[in-house]
Amino acid sequence: MHRLRTCAARLRPLTASQAAAQTAGQPRTNMAAAATTGGTRTFQPIRCYTAPVASEPFLNGTSSNYVEEMYFAWMEDPKSVHKSWDVFFRNANAGAPPGVAYQSPLGLTAAAGAALHQGSPMVGAQPNVEKLVEDHLAVQSLIRAYQIRGHHVAQLDPLGIMDADLDSHVPTDIITSSDKLGFYGLNESDLDKVFRLPTTTFIGGSETALPLKDIIQRLEMAYCQHIGVEFMFINDLEQCQWIRQKFETPGIMQFTPEEKRTLLARTVRSTRFEEFLQRKWSSEKRFGLEGCESLIPALKTLIDNSSAYGVENVILGMPHRGRLNVLANVIRKELEQIFCQFDSKMEAADEGSGDVKYHLGMYHRRINRVTDRNITLSLVANPSHLEAVDPVVQGKCKAEQFYCGDTEGNRVMSILMHGDAAFAGQGIVYETFVLSDLPSYTTQGTVHVVVNNQIGFTTDPRVARSSPYPTDVARVVNAPIFHVNADDAEAVMYVCKVAAEWRATFHKDVVVDLVCYRRMGHNEMDEPMFTQPLMYKQIKKQKGVLLKYAEKLIAEGVVTRQEYEEEIAKYDKICEEAYTRSKDEKILHIKHWLDSPWPGFFTLDGQPKSMTCPSTGLSEEDLNHIGQVASSVPVDDFTIHGGLSRILKGRGTMVQNRTVDWALGEYMAFGSLLREGTHVRLSGQDVERGTFSHRHHVLHDQNVDKRICIPMNHMSPDQAPYTVCNSCLSEYGVLGFELGFAMASPNALVLWEAQFGDFHNTAQCIIDQFICPGQAKWVRQNGIVLLLPHGMEGMGPEHSSARPERFLQMCNDDPDVMPTMKEDFAVRQLFDCNWIVVNCSNPANFFHVLRRQIHAPFRKPLIVFTPKSLLRHPDARSSFDDMLPGTEFKRLIVEEGAAAGNPQGVKRVIFCTGKVYYELVKERKARGMEDTVAIARIEQLSPFPFDLVRSEFEKYANADLVWCQEEHKNQGYYDYVKPRIRTTIERAKPVWYAGRDPAAAPATGNKNTHLTELRRFLDTAFGLDAFKDQQ
Repeated sequence: MHRLRTCAARLRPLTASQAAAQTAGQPRTNMAAAATTGGTRTFQPIRCYTAPVASEPFLNGTSSNYVEEMYFAWMEDPKSVHKSWDVFFRNANAGAPPGVAYQSPLGLTAAAGAALHQGSPMVGAQPNVEKLVEDHLAVQSLIRAYQIRGHHVAQLDPLGIMDADLDSHVPTDIITSSDKLGFYGLNESDLDKVFRLPTTTFIGGSETALPLKDIIQRLEMAYCQHIGVEFMFINDLEQCQWIRQKFETPGIMQFTPEEKRTLLARTVRSTRFEEFLQRKWSSEKRFGLEGCESLIPALKTLIDNSSAYGVENVILGMPHRGRLNVLANVIRKELEQIFCQFDSKMEAADEGSGDVKYHLGMYHRRINRVTDRNITLSLVANPSHLEAVDPVVQGKCKAEQFYCGDTEGNRVMSILMHGDAAFAGQGIVYETFVLSDLPSYTTQGTVHVVVNNQIGFTTDPRVARSSPYPTDVARVVNAPIFHVNADDAEAVMYVCKVAAEWRATFHKDVVVDLVCYRRMGHNEMDEPMFTQPLMYKQIKKQKGVLLKYAEKLIAEGVVTRQEYEEEIAKYDKICEEAYTRSKDEKILHIKHWLDSPWPGFFTLDGQPKSMTCPSTGLSEEDLNHIGQVASSVPVDDFTIHGGLSRILKGRGTMVQNRTVDWALGEYMAFGSLLREGTHVRLSGQDVERGTFSHRHHVLHDQNVDKRICIPMNHMSPDQAPYTVCNSCLSEYGVLGFELGFAMASPNALVLWEAQFGDFHNTAQCIIDQFICPGQAKWVRQNGIVLLLPHGMEGMGPEHSSARPERFLQMCNDDPDVMPTMKEDFAVRQLFDCNWIVVNCSNPANFFHVLRRQIHAPFRKPLIVFTPKSLLRHPDARSSFDDMLPGTEFKRLIVEEGAAAGNPQGVKRVIFCTGKVYYELVKERKARGMEDTVAIARIEQLSPFPFDLVRSEFEKYANADLVWCQEEHKNQGYYDYVKPRIRTTIERAKPVWYAGRDPAAAPATGNKNTHLTELRRFLDTAFGLDAFKDQQ
């Protein structure tokens, strides 16, 4: 839009020579030059016209104030002025030319009075009141047009070669030339006409009426310069008025000399940091910020102003571009620690694989120099998968708010940075926005900062998005969007001030779109001229934002050139000194880059305080108490559903009989942790009731809408709070959110339940990039629990498999090495693994594994394949005896039946896991083989229970070994357990397979086929001669 001018060409002030040239009939100077030389494209306030002006007989310099007062009085009430003034103002507004609108007062005869009422025939018929109304309505429409579409003609691209909205078309209702006034039924002669301003604009400042040309000029200044404001889609009048006031009020974007000097100093640091890295490591990838150096002062402005509003903790998430600069100049990471990352000879001191320098996070608490208040800044580590960190940041922010009781978001906030291509292209951006206003997920407003390079790697934005702007996704949550030319440092600073104030005022999301460019390629080794030759020819000629701003301040007299050069020299010296110190570093500590420290949980050197895990059992009294809460409604006058009454009654009966089913076992685990002071948070689709209608943690009054009761929060007076929340229909976003929540503190059990186990595959990025390798990459432990309903129930390819093979494949233990058996073997295994994978076959073991998550001296992700049919299976129940003090999670449940009494007579040992155990027990009984076949359940698949499997093997020395699973052979657990069992028994015997044949789909969609497959593998499992031909 930078090429398109407005009718300011008709109205801007003329020099004497220009006036003479126009009088001689020469063409007017083209205003396009103003844009290329940095001039503002606006109407100017000085009035200088070349057209001859006829004067009214009574108008002169001394009477103008009086006439203006009369006019405003007439506008309020035409009857409040003399009839002659009424006629004059009517004629003038009806379009009478100068010198004609005035009529001399007539004599006070009746005829004269009538004539005065009607006006002179010289002007025509009675003045057109309708025309006056129409013109005012037209002006109101014009003002609204600028508010809605002014951003389309704003000068946003620093390079001056692209339209930020990808459209060179100028909206018809934006006045880019005087002939476009006709769209509103106005013409050039109306430009000096004064119009009363509506209440929906602030362009008048203290004035309530303005000439039309001043109205247009002020609208241009507000909406069509280096800031483009998108906000009129917001359906809240108060919020719209607030934004109008911030951008329309004349002279509002003013800065003190001190603010300007601070802005210059920050721009110096941002620019010189990148230049220093380029000088020292010109052949290293660093994803520098060149072309958007104003990001650093933008972030610091956001943080300064948020701190002034009371924010004490800011969690940031960002992609790799500019990350090192943010770490250095925003988070204030020691420069020598950053420079160390470039040394290829440095040895890693921590366990794990580490990560590249532009993925690392950081945590730092310091004094904010502007507000003199404490502020904690944490930049969350993230993978190359753009935008994947967004929900993680939001979850961590929500947790920090929760733990400090910040229900309004006044003390903790999040800032998310994005790239333009990723913001428009990645679906996780939308999933994160969807969470922004949900009760259990809102962070009370996030500031989004888009580094809009106007390119994605090599992809032109015109083929990278279908929307005008990369930020249009934010419109779905009514977030205002402030587009700003990133080469205008003061404009950037102003919109960031407004964004911080918006968030503090309304606690809603806001987007700052920094329209900039990328001076290098995608990285410093990349050649962008291959694909964007014209853009990069312009970039090579482009003067940097630091030089532009420095020249501006020197010209204004705010700083001298010497002061500017001294500021540069001062920061260069800081960098050089840090570079010298970095050479003394010999070891690289990943823990120095930890983004979520847990004070007091580990020893000072980051190790567990012990390597023991206490018993996770409970007293009989505690079990009974929790069972009573689980089977009752602790609120008076609360009517529950009749079917739910039967469920609660059934729970009460189980408690009396000292047994638990799956739902009650989970209730015991959650309730006991809450009573011990551990917060429990369960999130996912339909988790309040449970997908299979088994949980019912939220009771609904059948007579009062939205009245609910959560019995778990009535466990005891000093308990921790229980949060159970149905999520939106998202896996990627919600699992990322819960992962972030679990990052904030080790003293909480955070669980995410998939509606069905296979639904986790739409959250695969969070699992693959964060949960599985998180500790190895970032020395960051996390105790999140994934509950994945799993089981072949004849329900078709979906809703059957939670894909256990994927989780097991990513386990970091070696299948070919038998670990050394020590006293603390079981706990040491857990400490060394990257995550824990279990498939519990009874409620007591599920109860214990959940409690172990908190009682262990460290934190690991826990993957639980939860049952479906076992939820109500009469045999899938546990006794209180398995949950009392001294009991614990059983990694392997041994055979306890007749076979165990005569191990020498056992012909086969079947190892299995999960629900298939109950199919095997039923079949064994039907075949009368309890004495000859032993069945062992491997409850903890990873880390693999080598010691317990060896004990079973040695006990049944004469038996052959079979692994039985209901999943297909190329899926499930077989490929994981077979080599480990073979290593355990030193390959003394083969491990035979009983299960479904290999298949592409997880399960059949035909019920009959499902039963046939079941019968076939049960025959194999119990056919003692089934493997004779394979010997």
